[in-house]
Amino acid sequence: MIERIEVLKSFIWNRKHHGFRRTPESLGLDSLSEQFHAGDVAPVERSARMLKALLEAEEPIILEGETIVATRTITRIPSVFTEEEWAEIKKHHTLHERGTVSNISADYEGILRDGLGKRKAQVQARMQDKDLTAEQKQFLQAAKESIEAVQAFIAKYRDCAERAGLKEVAADLEAIRENGAETLHQALQLLRMVHFALWESDCYHNTLGRFDQYIYPYYKADIDAGRITGEQAFDLVEEFFLACNKDSDLYIGMQQGDNGQSIVLGGRNQKGEYLFNEVSKMCLRASYELNLIDPKINLRCDGQTPLEVYKLGAQLTKRGLGFPQYDNDDVVIPGLLKLGYTPEDAYNYVVAACWEFIIPKNGMEIPNIDALSFAGIVSAAVEHLGEYPTYEAFYSYIDSRIKAECDRITKAHDNLYIVPAPFMSMLMGGTIERAQDISLGGNSNNYGVHGTGLSTAADSLEVIKKYYYEDKSISLEEMLDCVHNNFKGHEALQDRLRNEAPKMGLDQEEPDSIGSALLKSFAEGLRGKRNERGGIWRAGTGTAMYYIFHAKDLPATPDGRSAGEVIPANFTPSMFLRQQGPVSVMRSFSKQDLQDTINGGPLTIELDESIFRNEETIEKLAMLIRNYMRLGGHQLQLNTLNRETLLDAKAHPELHRDLIVRVWGWSGYFVELDECYQDHIIERIKYKI
Repeated sequence: MIERIEVLKSFIWNRKHHGFRRTPESLGLDSLSEQFHAGDVAPVERSARMLKALLEAEEPIILEGETIVATRTITRIPSVFTEEEWAEIKKHHTLHERGTVSNISADYEGILRDGLGKRKAQVQARMQDKDLTAEQKQFLQAAKESIEAVQAFIAKYRDCAERAGLKEVAADLEAIRENGAETLHQALQLLRMVHFALWESDCYHNTLGRFDQYIYPYYKADIDAGRITGEQAFDLVEEFFLACNKDSDLYIGMQQGDNGQSIVLGGRNQKGEYLFNEVSKMCLRASYELNLIDPKINLRCDGQTPLEVYKLGAQLTKRGLGFPQYDNDDVVIPGLLKLGYTPEDAYNYVVAACWEFIIPKNGMEIPNIDALSFAGIVSAAVEHLGEYPTYEAFYSYIDSRIKAECDRITKAHDNLYIVPAPFMSMLMGGTIERAQDISLGGNSNNYGVHGTGLSTAADSLEVIKKYYYEDKSISLEEMLDCVHNNFKGHEALQDRLRNEAPKMGLDQEEPDSIGSALLKSFAEGLRGKRNERGGIWRAGTGTAMYYIFHAKDLPATPDGRSAGEVIPANFTPSMFLRQQGPVSVMRSFSKQDLQDTINGGPLTIELDESIFRNEETIEKLAMLIRNYMRLGGHQLQLNTLNRETLLDAKAHPELHRDLIVRVWGWSGYFVELDECYQDHIIERIKYKI
């Protein structure tokens, strides 16, 4: 890391730029929604005017040594609606999370190529159509105003750079104000401005998509022309990564770090070529050197990916970043094709804020709209156990309850309302042609549903199958007494169920096949259903934060889990699995046909940092990851932790500010997490190689 980057990192890490921040109240921006209401301003126009007001109020700040500029000074993005208006909206509509556009991937490749000026010209040309409706005209006008606001923001930074004597920075800002990028620096600067404006427009979880693929042409052009060396290019990538960490504490999420700034590296194209390039390597190296939580890296791979690529990823795992997350093209692409995606879109998939598979530029998908609790369904079904004479009959009942829950979920999200996002719309395919805001739908409009507590449910059903139906060592009365009274008086049985009963993760056929059956029921429960926007419903193996919510009020379960005890995050074994080594876990969690549950959700494994005693371990870990992909695993994330360090960080957070952990689908600073997440992570440490 060169001195310029070190100085810049130190300034950002020590939060000195926070001194430039101001509240919207101090700037008079908090009253804009009242003004919009009084003037009866259309929602799409409100979004454009709010973006313009915010960007005009932003004070241009260029930090020492900075060449990729834009620092947020406004601490919060005000809503375009008053509280009373939101209350009225909620009377007639359902909302997803905050009700604003989130978790989609813009057409960064297109905007870097074409520039804001060309996109504005396309809007103006579309506005000449005499057959446009009033709503279409409003949208196009708002889109035009949004682009102009961003261009004015770039010009403001250009002027600031000129005053500071940064002639090259100013020249590049002037170039990208109207035109597409021609150099690596211009590409990264335009990307920073566009990404900045998306957050300022109240869109959130803005993934950065296939960064190495759309940035590589600018890197190569600079190298071929002799304008830049490889190390100078690397310095720019590091600086861009630093920029992703400047304002991320202001970004919306469940916790600091849950902000969706993910990038995707590698992957095969339709010709079968593996697209891992010099920029891909730079990204992995930059993350290793900077040791910061953003951007989160996803590495697309498959059974034929070179071992050297896995070794580069394993170095980051050793570093303790909680990424890269590995996504298996051999499973994901066929799964997306099976769901009806075009080959072009399926091969171009990216990852959303956590691990959901989405399509850049074409998808207005909501991959985390709800969650089904496998553990909750099995827990409730135990009350009816005595009504079914065979396990097969009992599982048919479980199957019916899963499908009933799928029916409930799919009916619970009709009449969805999303706040218009005219600037984001300019970065999405088909919006100008349709003259329609992306909040109303894109080229694909699919919804994803998580599935929590899979292993808890599978292990519980295995206990019922083996001990109640087959060897009859547990009676109905005993089973019900255990779950009703939290195993009080049955402590020895609870211990046996927790520690001796078959479980997913031990490479045992019975519980693994039950896990497969549960996922099949889930996929069948959503198959063929259409949402109100014409999209499909996708089943997945992720949990997001629902693994905390669904465990909170869950009674004791037949697998020996006590009432209120945590359930695992994502596609993961029981929290009390006694297992030395991850190999059997990987075997268990690669047997399921995950092409049918391809919304996303990784096998998550916690590794004790003591395993990394020498470089040989890096190669062993790389081979382990490759083997999981060859077995048919679809997604994998690894966390390197030390239990004693985590406990000390809870007691003395001021000594561990830079301690990074993987939470559910994102990496954050351990000391900034809520205690429930800290405790869950501490409980997960168990595997060794």
